Amino acid sequence: MEKKERGPVYYSDYLQLNKILDAQHPESAKEGIRADDEMLFIIIHQTYELWFKQILHELGIVRDIFKQTNIKNSSPDIYNSVHRLKRVCGILEIAVTQMSVLETMTPLDFLDFRDLLRPASGFQSIQFKMIEATLGLNYEHRHGKAYYLSQLTQDDIDRVKKAESEQSLLVLINNWLERMPFVKDTAYWQQHGNSSFWQKYRDAYLISLSPAEQANLTVFDSLFIEAEAYPQGRSFSADASRNALFIMLYRDHPLLQLPYELLTTLLEIDEQLSMWRHRHIHMVQRTIGKRVGTGGSSGAEYLRGAADSHYVFKELSELTSFLLPRHMLPELPEKLIADISYAK
Repeated sequence: MEKKERGPVYYSDYLQLNKILDAQHPESAKEGIRADDEMLFIIIHQTYELWFKQILHELGIVRDIFKQTNIKNSSPDIYNSVHRLKRVCGILEIAVTQMSVLETMTPLDFLDFRDLLRPASGFQSIQFKMIEATLGLNYEHRHGKAYYLSQLTQDDIDRVKKAESEQSLLVLINNWLERMPFVKDTAYWQQHGNSSFWQKYRDAYLISLSPAEQANLTVFDSLFIEAEAYPQGRSFSADASRNALFIMLYRDHPLLQLPYELLTTLLEIDEQLSMWRHRHIHMVQRTIGKRVGTGGSSGAEYLRGAADSHYVFKELSELTSFLLPRHMLPELPEKLIADISYAK
């Protein structure tokens, strides 16, 4: 097939700079009011929305990978997923750091134009809501549900609800973890003693607990010994939780290294989002004190409630309560060791 001739690409045309650089129209200028910092306020928030668009792009790629019914260990999919999720972490680090630039705007600077923004609010960022939904934050787990959609246009409500109706990354990761055979495939364990892996592990875990930690055993039993399907109130199934803990415990084996990186990167995304929310809280307290938000929320109080409850992968972080030092880990069957190693 003959290669088609392409015309030259010009920098500003490629980036559509005429559109981007003509997209800042301060409300204060329309009113004939001098508010020098409104330009900064607009550009900072436009930059956030561009980064949010990139995050949604990366999450969409990862979600498509995990929609597959089977992901082979030999495929590049897990590496690609880790790579893109680490990029999301890098973007969120920038989002946190970018707050420093916005904080150069003093409370008085903000008051010069704040009232002109009503009822617009960062709470109306549809892309941020879509990021939360794509990761796995359910509507039922949102802080301030009554207020959640009240400030949006119908088109934006439809966009958010569509994002919430699709399989989230949380659900897809759960499904991926459930498919792992390491601790539930009896072929590995039939020639390796009579008790299952989890009974062996429970015995070792019990020895490791201090008197003050004995209550942990009850939780351990409810998640790993007695649990069937989905333990009450949890997003991860019993099998998914078992396999996630197994990955954390035996992460040094070659074929578990990338799955381990994947899980820790999901936790880092939660951490970065939490840091962004808390940095936002401090900025709002410093800038508007106890005033309500421009969109009508309770301001810093609302943000604090969301920051305390909007952890998507908290069940993964809780698994660290059940780790053992390497020297106490149950010995694995030779066949299983071979299957999670490079050499067969």
